[in-house]
Amino acid sequence: MSEVAVVAISVAKPGFEEQLREAMVGIVGPTRKEQGALQYDLHRDLKEPRRFVFVERWESETALAAHAGSAHIAAYREATAQWVEHFEIRVVTKIA
Repeated sequence: MSEVAVVAISVAKPGFEEQLREAMVGIVGPTRKEQGALQYDLHRDLKEPRRFVFVERWESETALAAHAGSAHIAAYREATAQWVEHFEIRVVTKIA
């Protein structure tokens, strides 16, 4: 299987920026320890501070699927559901 990359964008509801940021920072460590995780970095938009961007690289789609089904991601989703105004995820593969 080939490596996949992910760009995941979350926009916090007004007033929930710091709660969402803290929750996101909290999943970085456990995720980086997952089997197949090659890169898992959290960024914040300089011009739109409510917008957070994860840039991820995974060994395979199987590794990404395991991550999506992990206990810490399920707990994160449940805890932050009311704080997120918009969520978008793109799974891509490098071509050049």
